[in-house]
Amino acid sequence: MSDIPSATAELAPPTPRFWSNVRAALRGARYDYTEGTVGRAILLLAIPMVLEMVMESVFAVVDVFFVSRLGKEAIATVGLTESMMALVYTVAMGLSIGVSATIARRIGEKDPERAAIAAVQGILLGLLLGLFLGLAGATLAPRLLSMMGAEPAVIAQGAGFTRVMLGGCTGVMLLFLINAIFRGAGDAAIAMRVLWIANWINIILGPILIFGLFGFPRLGVIGAAIGTTIGRCTGVLIQLYALSRRGGRIAIHRRHLRAVPALMLQLLRLSLNGMFQVFVSTASWVGLTKILASFGSAALAGYTIAIRLILFAILPAWGLSNAAATMVGQGLGAGKPARAEESVWRAGLYNLVFLGGVGSLFLIFAPWLVGWFTKDPEVAPFAVACLRIVSVGFPLYAYGMVLTNSFNGAGDTWTPTVINIFCFLLWQIPLAWGLAKYTPLGPKGVFIAITVAFSTVAVVSGVIFRRGRWKATRI
Repeated sequence: MSDIPSATAELAPPTPRFWSNVRAALRGARYDYTEGTVGRAILLLAIPMVLEMVMESVFAVVDVFFVSRLGKEAIATVGLTESMMALVYTVAMGLSIGVSATIARRIGEKDPERAAIAAVQGILLGLLLGLFLGLAGATLAPRLLSMMGAEPAVIAQGAGFTRVMLGGCTGVMLLFLINAIFRGAGDAAIAMRVLWIANWINIILGPILIFGLFGFPRLGVIGAAIGTTIGRCTGVLIQLYALSRRGGRIAIHRRHLRAVPALMLQLLRLSLNGMFQVFVSTASWVGLTKILASFGSAALAGYTIAIRLILFAILPAWGLSNAAATMVGQGLGAGKPARAEESVWRAGLYNLVFLGGVGSLFLIFAPWLVGWFTKDPEVAPFAVACLRIVSVGFPLYAYGMVLTNSFNGAGDTWTPTVINIFCFLLWQIPLAWGLAKYTPLGPKGVFIAITVAFSTVAVVSGVIFRRGRWKATRI
C-alpha cells in the first residue's frame, strides 16, 4: 500500500503510478481511506471532489449564458432569483456539513448500518426543509421579486422563472445533501458523476425550452428554470438509485427507512452551526460589496471581475479541503487521530503548492487575464489591483481553508463559525471600512482587508487546530 513513500516523492513530477491513481479516482475504485498512504487517499478523494465543485458552478453560468439572449429584464430576473436562492444554498450547505461529518465518522468506525440510518435522517431533514422553502418561494415569488427591487416589467416577465426555481428547492436541497453523504462515505466519484449528468441535462434542455427548438414550445426565461429543475431532480433520482444499490460504500435498504428523532436533532444541531457559518461568510461579502459600491460602478465592476477569477481559480483548493474533511471524519471514526491530523497538514501542503502557483500567475499576468473580461480603462485597474493584492495571501489561505473545513469534518462546526464571526464580521468589515474611507487607499483598502482577513483565518485556525481539542469531538 505504501506506493508513495514521502511528501517529497508525492510532490515530484507525475509518474505512471500517479496517472493510474487519477484513473482510479475517476472510476470510483474502492479504497479504505483509514489505511494505506495518506497522499494516495487524498488524491483519490480530491480529484472527483474538484470536478464536482466545477460542475456546481456551471448551473448558474449556463442559465445566464442562454437567458442573456432574451434581454435585460430576463437577465435581471436570473440575477435577482439567484440572490434569493443564496438562502437555499446556505441551508443546503449547512445541512450538508453536519450530515457529511456524521457519515464519515460512522464509515471510519466500520459501521455502515448506522451510517445508512444517519443518511436517512439527513434526507428526511432535507426533504422537510426543501418542501417548506419551495412552497413558500413558489407562492410568494412575485412579492419576493418586488421586495428585491425588481421593476414591474421584470416581475411580469420573470415571476414564472422565480416560481419554478424557488419551487424546486427540494431538488436543490437533496442534490447538495446526498452528494455530501457520498463524500462523507468516501464515494466522491458518484457525487461527481451526478453533477455531470444533471448539468448536461440542463445544458441540453435549456436552449430547447428557452427558444422552442425541435418542436418544443418557446417558453422564454421560464424554460431556463424548467431545464435547470429537471436536471437537478434527475440528479436526485440517480442519487437515490445509487444509495439503494447493494455493495456500495453506503447503502440504504427498507429497514433503514424510519425516523430517529434523537439522531435527527443531533444532525440539526450540527447543521445549524454550519448554516450560520456559511451565512456569516456570505454576509461579509455582501458588506464588502456595499463598501465598494460607495466608490462608484468602476470600482465595483473591477472587484466583481477579479473575485470571479479568484473563485474559479481556487475551486481545486475547495476540493482538497473537502477531501481533508472526509479524511478527518473517517480517521477519527477509525480511532486514528494522528492519521487524521497528518491528512490535514498534507492536504494543506498540496493546497499551498497549488494556490502558490496560481497566485504567482495572477501577480504576473493580472492585466492580461483582466483583459479577457474588460477593456474599460476605468474598470481594469481596479480588477488588476484586486487580483494582485488578494493573491498575495494565497499561501496562507491555502492552509486556512483546509484547516477550517477539517474542523467541520471532525464534527466541530462551532469552532469555524466563531472564527468566521471574528475574522470576517468583526475584523474584515471594520478594517475594510477604515482603510477605504479614512486612508488614501480607497478601494484598495478593501482588497487589502480581504488578504489580511483570510490570512488571519489561517493563523487562528492553525493555532486552534494544533491544540487538538477537535480530536475529542463526539458525534
